[in-house]
Amino acid sequence: MSKIRIVYDRVRTEEKMLEEKAIELGHDTKMIDAKVTQVSTESKKNDFDFGDVVLERCVSYFRGLHFTACLEFLDVPVINKYEVANNCGNKMITSLLLKKHNVPTPKTYFSFSPEAALENLEKVGYPLVIKPIVGSWGRGVIPLKDRETADAIIEVRELSDGPLDRIYYLQEMIKRPPRDIRVIVVGDQVISAMYRTSSGGFKTNIALGAEPILCEITKELEDVCMKASKAVGGGILGVDVMEDEKRGLVVHEVNNTVEFKGLSKVSKKNIPKEMIDFAIKQAIK
Repeated sequence: MSKIRIVYDRVRTEEKMLEEKAIELGHDTKMIDAKVTQVSTESKKNDFDFGDVVLERCVSYFRGLHFTACLEFLDVPVINKYEVANNCGNKMITSLLLKKHNVPTPKTYFSFSPEAALENLEKVGYPLVIKPIVGSWGRGVIPLKDRETADAIIEVRELSDGPLDRIYYLQEMIKRPPRDIRVIVVGDQVISAMYRTSSGGFKTNIALGAEPILCEITKELEDVCMKASKAVGGGILGVDVMEDEKRGLVVHEVNNTVEFKGLSKVSKKNIPKEMIDFAIKQAIK
C-alpha cells in the first residue's frame, strides 16, 4: 500500500474524485490544506506526513508553485514538478517553449509597455487576442478587433498597474470551428480528449458553460500533445488545442493542475485512476 497525499487550497470535484479513487485502489490517502501548512528552512521531511508522493492541486497558481518548491526542498516526490508548474503557469513561458520545441502554436507577440503594445498591434494588425500571462478559466482573455478596444483595455491595465499587467501578451486569432480540444496527458500517454464547444461567445472554457463532447484521439492529435507535454517537462497535464483552417492542430495552452470534471463525463478511460496510478509509479522510482 502506497501513501498518497493530495495538496489543495480549495476542494473541487476533481480533488474529491482523486481522493475517492485513491482510497478505492487501497492507498493510504490524505488531503492536505496548503493554507494551514507551515514550512521553514529548518524543516525536515520527517516533520510532516507527505507520504510517498504528493499530487499538488492548488487552485492558486502562486500558492501551488511555492508549495511545490517547499516539497522539493524536503525531497518529497511531487506531481507536477516545480519547473513544470512554472512553465505552464506563465503563458509567455509556455508559448516560448512550445515554439522552441517545434510544437505548432499561434503566433504570439510580447511587449513590456503600453506604448510598445500599441505599436505591436498597429504593426501586426487587428484582430489579436490579449491574455494575462497568468490566469485561468478564460478570465481577462479579450479579442482586440480595433484600436478603440485596444485603447480601452490598455487604459484599464495602466490604472490597475499590477506587475502582470505590465507584460502584454498578444496572440493571433485562429480561424477555427467554434470549439477547441482539451486533452489529458499522463506521463507518456494521451488518456482522453474532448471538444469544448462555444455557447455562442468567443471562449470555450467548461467553467464558462462550454459543453464537453468526446474527441477521437488521432495520431496527429496524440503526436502534437506529446510534443507539447515534453516541451514543458511532462507529468499530468491538460493540453489545449485549436483546429486552424490552414495549419491544422495548434497548441495554445498547457495546464498544470488540470481540471477534468467535464471530460470525465464523456471519457472512456477513468481519468482519476490513470492519474493515481501514474503518481504511485513516480513514488516507487
